[in-house]
Amino acid sequence: MKRNASGKIADIAIVAAISIAGVLCLVPMLHIFALSLSSNGPIMAGKVTIFPVDIDLTAYMTVFGNALMLRSLLFTIVLVALFTTISMAMTVMAAYPLTKPKLKGRNLFLVLIVITMFFSGGMIPEYLLVKNLRLLDSIWALILPGMVNAFYLLIAKTFFSSIPVELEESARMDGAGHFRILTSLILPLSLPVLATLSLFYAVGRWNGFMDALLYITNTNLYPLQLRLYEMVINSQVIDMATAEGLNNAAPVPESLKAASIMFATVPILLVYPWLQRYFVSGMMIGAVKG
Repeated sequence: MKRNASGKIADIAIVAAISIAGVLCLVPMLHIFALSLSSNGPIMAGKVTIFPVDIDLTAYMTVFGNALMLRSLLFTIVLVALFTTISMAMTVMAAYPLTKPKLKGRNLFLVLIVITMFFSGGMIPEYLLVKNLRLLDSIWALILPGMVNAFYLLIAKTFFSSIPVELEESARMDGAGHFRILTSLILPLSLPVLATLSLFYAVGRWNGFMDALLYITNTNLYPLQLRLYEMVINSQVIDMATAEGLNNAAPVPESLKAASIMFATVPILLVYPWLQRYFVSGMMIGAVKG
């Protein structure tokens, strides 16, 4: 009886902790959504919390009517799709050989990969490298430098190692080579980790803007997050200039900023439901099994 009681208490505590964490994550998003639907008066008066006040769709009409935002959205979708495809291909092709104990230099490769998780050349050497490779102002500047994540590679390698060796030996007895084993055996059994890592790569690329800020000056190649960053920075500059009496331009409405944030956030959120069934199993198996 004592164990059952303590178990129920533990379950209640866990549910409560998860509920609180969920609310803490959800409230800021609800607040931004409420701001995007509210008119500017209640926003400036501080009356908007998680529910919109005096609903006004002008901000969304402005965002969806902005050709630059729509162009950035389309470009970002293409960029994320291309980046995720190439990154997953490279990750799989690197992770699979590292599962083979007979691979010469395997331990050295693993050490070098792990080192990159803690040390990097830094921002300036990376910029000089991209410049010398003549990748500035091209989509490849946003793909090639971050093409493979060492941590994700190790997760994929761990997952591949958990697949029974007997299956590969059976396929090899049937005359299958490494490429056939990888495409016909390993990958179909690895859908959870492939979906999970694809989601991680896609989200990371979708939310990234710092590399675009450094490498891209052509506004036609601005990803959505950089366009949003530019809007926020310009708004801050206008606010400062107006406060000092140097500029009479109207500041960017808070509702427009919030609508732009929702515009840049919702598309990637829609990907989660499609991959949710793979997410937990992919992370747990890839991280626990060795």
